[in-house]
This record gives sequence, structure tokens and C-alpha cells, in this order.
Amino acid sequence: MTFEFTDDCITGIDTIDDEHRNLFALLSKAYILASTDYHSDYYQELKSIIEELDQYAETHFTHEEEYMMQIRDPELIRQRAQHDFFRDKVREFEFVNIDNEKEQQKVLTELVKFLAKWLYRHILSSDILIGKLPPLEEWMVRENPCEFTDEYLTGIELVDIEHKELFRIVDKANRLVKSFDSLSGFDNIIAILNELREYTKEHFTDEEEYMESIHYEGLDAQKRAHEAFIDKLNNIDPNQLEENPQENLQELLEFLLGWLINHILHTDKKIPVTT
Repeated sequence: MTFEFTDDCITGIDTIDDEHRNLFALLSKAYILASTDYHSDYYQELKSIIEELDQYAETHFTHEEEYMMQIRDPELIRQRAQHDFFRDKVREFEFVNIDNEKEQQKVLTELVKFLAKWLYRHILSSDILIGKLPPLEEWMVRENPCEFTDEYLTGIELVDIEHKELFRIVDKANRLVKSFDSLSGFDNIIAILNELREYTKEHFTDEEEYMESIHYEGLDAQKRAHEAFIDKLNNIDPNQLEENPQENLQELLEFLLGWLINHILHTDKKIPVTT
């Protein structure tokens, strides 16, 4: 088994896609080492993989962030935070004692699990948006960026009804953020985000059942994208948001809305309509 860089991971930006392929190759290299039947002393191989991963990720993140700076991508700040998390996590592995063979196997297994989860979810929930969203100042001059318009219609009645409801929930949260009241506003918005999380899960289930019923070939890619978005919602940290609530909540809502719009326009609209 290897971890493949599949079509649903393609951003359309050649340099970034090529570098992602190399990161997947490093993941596969670690997986092969972890899953081999005969285990000997992997100290040098494991040390080499961790160092190579650290160095290559640093190069890739620099290229990615420079590109996002050039196009004034509104996700740059959030991307930097995610990249910092990855760097810190990988560097933790550099300080783990891997002299013992049993410890090497444990570290390899943990490393593969972390890389597989982070790479897929980061690419599918964040990197595929690079270059797809209008620069922040253009995005916000729309009279109501949360309005559900005809351009988002897929022609699938249930899907369109549920998309409209998702936009309504995001719009409700957005209005509260703009008229933020520090006494009760934060708790109200957290409640709405919880509502969004639950309704999104329900919608994705309905959408996947529809795709399964028509034997849609893009179902697996859709499931991965849905899982990445749900993971983003599940990992919202209220304590972190509360540090600077209005600004942090606004940034979070812009991401959620941007992901939803991109997913509908570039993925959901490809789902065939049956009569």
C-alpha cells in the first residue's frame, strides 16, 4: 500500500501540486518502513525521514506562503498557523528517543498516522482554496456575501434546499459577529456554530446518500472533502476564539463560507441531476 496523491487533492497550481506529491512520497516511505514484516534497527532510516520531512516541508510552506502573498489570498494567515502546527509537531519527533527498536516502531506508526491525517485534511480543507477565493477586500464589498443566489443551484432539489439552509445559518452568525455584543454575543455565536456543525453533518449524509443512489464516481472524493470540513468544525476551539472574539470569529466565518462556496461551485455542481 502507498498513499497516493489523487485528483481531488489537485490545486491546479503546478509547483504546489508537485511539492504535495513529494510530501505524499515521504509519507509512503515512512509507511513502507512501518509496515514491513521484518523489523531491525531503523534508527538511521527514521532519523533521515524526519529530517527530510522537516526540511522539505519548510521549503514547501515557504513557496506556498509566498504564492499566497503575491495573490493576496485571504487564507494566508490561517495557512501560516496550520503550517506552524505541522512544523512543531514534526520537530517533536526529532527529540523522541529512537535508539530502542520498539520505540522506533511506535514513533513510525505515530508519524504515519499524523502525516496521513494532516496532509489529506489540510490539502482538502485549505490548500484547494488557494487562488479560488477573491482577495479579502473584494470579498467583503459584496452587499451580502452570505446570500444564496442562483449561481449556487445544482438542480438537485434536496441538495439546493439544504445548501440554502447552510447559507442561512452562516448569515445568522455573520450578522451577530458584525453587531457583536461581548456580554451575550459570543455564547450565541458558539450556539449557532454548533447548529451549523450538526446541520452540515446531516446535509453531507443526505448528499452522499444521493450520490450513492446514482452510483456517482466522485463519491469517494466528496466523502474525503466532507470529512475534512467536518473535522474543521469539530476542532473549533472556543477558548482560542474568545481571546479576540470578534476578529477571530469573523475570520472563521469567512473561511467556512469560502469553503462552502468553493465546494458547491467546483464540486457539488458536477453531481449529475436525475429525473
